[in-house]
Amino acid sequence: MKTLRIALAATALLAAGALRAQEQPQIKNARLETRGVSGGLEATVHGIAASQASPAWIGYAVPMIEAKNGYHRTMCCGAWSSDGYNCGPCNLESRNGTNMDESDRPRASGGVVHLEGSQMMFVLLRVADRRIGRMRAFTEDCQIDAGGLRVVWLADVKAAESVALLEGIVNSANFDESESRNMANGAMSAIAMHNDPVADRALASFVEPSRPEKLRSQTAFWLGNARGKAGLDALKRMAKTDPSEKVREQVTFALTQSSEPGAVDELIRMAKEDTSSRVRGEGLFWLARKAGQRAAGAITDAIENDPDTEVKKRAVFALSQMPKDEGVPRLIEVAKTNKNPAVRKQAMFWLGQSNDPRALAFFEEVLTH
Repeated sequence: MKTLRIALAATALLAAGALRAQEQPQIKNARLETRGVSGGLEATVHGIAASQASPAWIGYAVPMIEAKNGYHRTMCCGAWSSDGYNCGPCNLESRNGTNMDESDRPRASGGVVHLEGSQMMFVLLRVADRRIGRMRAFTEDCQIDAGGLRVVWLADVKAAESVALLEGIVNSANFDESESRNMANGAMSAIAMHNDPVADRALASFVEPSRPEKLRSQTAFWLGNARGKAGLDALKRMAKTDPSEKVREQVTFALTQSSEPGAVDELIRMAKEDTSSRVRGEGLFWLARKAGQRAAGAITDAIENDPDTEVKKRAVFALSQMPKDEGVPRLIEVAKTNKNPAVRKQAMFWLGQSNDPRALAFFEEVLTH
């Protein structure tokens, strides 16, 4: 029995050691120091920033949501090769962005191929002139080069405190100024990756009608892409209540990013019922990208029944974006039978662009009879 207790203790220590290893990045060229959080994450970060005139980075780890469809998510600097996605190294001081990728292919980092997906996300904040100036986020498989700068690594950060810190960056941003907006967008995407329901509440606060249009539009993408059922519920509210047609146009695209049951239903509803012809047309376009019989039926219905000719023409274009075996026969049918000459003309135009033998045969039939 004593031997079993020792073995279990050793296993627990090994597991804890593995977790700690995951919670620190593969970082080089850094004057690295590790400390705990004191008085809350925001107070700790702002305290370090207030004392830092020269450039430095503050970083920490938080659990990350799983990628969709059992894929692996990588947030890194790199490119695909025959061995998979090769991560890094990422130069923290570089202005180049971080690539986010989801794939079932293996990932390589430092010559090592990783078969398991990342479970942790690293958030890094650049401080200089006694304030936070930039932020970047990486997955744990990414190699990071700090360029010889000081890096303060904070241990045992709580997800809720991380979201609150990043939410503050978003809330204080000036969305009419590109650098401030870019940092806010980075903070928002990092919030969306947090594996904690508090992220849903933060993102929902960004899409209140009183918030800037650019913030609401950008948030819509992450609600669809990353936040599952809670994200879809928020998008449905936006689709019905957001006062801006520009934002609702973005909602149509965001719905295509959701894997939740009901996302296509809401997209079809918007394509049929939205008060804006621009939004209805955009919904039809994204329905074509989703394809499928239900989407095709909604597009055909718009061609026949939407009261706006411009929406009908947009629906014809949507047919041209569908897989040819679905779209071309429907375009031919519209060109033959639709009562609106502008719609028939539009169908003929897109058939001419298709380079499909069935379209050529149709034109020959029209010209020889």
